[in-house]
Amino acid sequence: METFFSFVNENQDKYVEKLREIVGIRSVSSSANYRPDTIRMGEWLIAELERLGASTKRVEPGTQELEGATVPLPPVVLATYGTDPSKKTVLIYGHYDVQPALLSDGWTHDPFTLTEDEKGRLLGRGASDDKGPVLGWLCTIEAFQKTGLDLPVNIKFCFEGMEESGSVGLDKVIIREASDYFKDVDCVCISDNYWLGTSKPCLTYGLRGVSYFQLSVKGPAKDLHSGVFGGTVHEPMTDLVHLMTRLVDVNGKILIPGIMDQVAELTDQEKQIYKDISFDIQDLRGSLGSETEIYDSAEDLLMHRWRYPSLSLHGIEGAFYSPGEKTVIPANPIGKFSIRTVPNMDSDKVTELVCDYVKSEFKKLGSKNTVDVWCGHAGRPWVSSPNHWNFVAAAKAVETVFGCKPDLTREGGSIPVTLTFEEALHKNVLLLPMGASDDGAHSINEKVDRRNFVEGIKLYGAYFYELAKVAEE
Repeated sequence: METFFSFVNENQDKYVEKLREIVGIRSVSSSANYRPDTIRMGEWLIAELERLGASTKRVEPGTQELEGATVPLPPVVLATYGTDPSKKTVLIYGHYDVQPALLSDGWTHDPFTLTEDEKGRLLGRGASDDKGPVLGWLCTIEAFQKTGLDLPVNIKFCFEGMEESGSVGLDKVIIREASDYFKDVDCVCISDNYWLGTSKPCLTYGLRGVSYFQLSVKGPAKDLHSGVFGGTVHEPMTDLVHLMTRLVDVNGKILIPGIMDQVAELTDQEKQIYKDISFDIQDLRGSLGSETEIYDSAEDLLMHRWRYPSLSLHGIEGAFYSPGEKTVIPANPIGKFSIRTVPNMDSDKVTELVCDYVKSEFKKLGSKNTVDVWCGHAGRPWVSSPNHWNFVAAAKAVETVFGCKPDLTREGGSIPVTLTFEEALHKNVLLLPMGASDDGAHSINEKVDRRNFVEGIKLYGAYFYELAKVAEE
């Protein structure tokens, strides 16, 4: 591994330049205007994989209606590198699409021009989520090739271009290919999450699910002038704001009856895991840019981030929100909120509880407006076993590269494809993060530290090496 590590160190500038190239491809999956760029990013990956000697398969998931147009979905890129039956086969998942980003959002530079600052931070949209990690796997293969080292495992790749827009079409591809393209897979590895802090690596064995809701209050047939109609009609915005305040309190407590009844009980064994995790509240405050956390202890903060559900209010559609003053009464504002779900919560039951509660609260208002609430999409929570040999190999790789044991963590976010892989392939799924907690994915000035990027490539190589050792044992 020393030969491999040295080569990665010597070629890190080349890898950064390649990251700069792909950050420059504006693969924003949520925009019809950028759909050609998103497809071009998928084609870049196919070309790069083939240059490295991998066999590729381009899967077209179909089309979608987006911004009033029918547009093709970006390709799902499948690839195979190595077919030695004596080696383990690991499936690597990543995504090549990114969140929207504009300089006017508050970026210090063009978000699609990778910029390195004096702290060694590589700033650009997708640098951490998820182009840096995706590129890291390809750099790992190239490093093995250039050093003449035998890659100790076979690799299957699955890269998608719709993760930031609900992974439309991906589940069908995975389920269809489970007994075909993925039939020889022994384990799965995903690098689409982050360290708990900024200094110590982690392995992630659990994710919260997410149920996204919209709450509509409809009244007059059109927006009204408040000077003419204010005080004479039931205003939909007033009803909506009242209902949204009845969902969660200022301390994060969900007010919907029955929601907490589904949550798995906290065991003594699980309590111990939280005591052993290295977590500094200052790291959280650094990410927040403030001291507005609800809980004082690290254990309480982590539990409410990972193993308890949360409800967040996200915005109101159909209401005036631009700068300036406008005395309008919105006719049909739509509130948006989500619930992050945990084991053993059932998505359908959550939806039932939410809808019943909202309608009962609305009835108490005596309003002549009408209300509707619905769940737009629901991703289930996921928990794996950190004692599986896949995790054991990754933990040994972390010790080799970073000189410490990784924290075993769960995560507050959602990656629904994790559960799809586990259920379709019946294989263990590992989350092996490259980035740190302060990378700012989805935010302005997203970055990946050069150190994390370079050491992450080393980690991937060490992980392959340790998987091979597990196979020998």
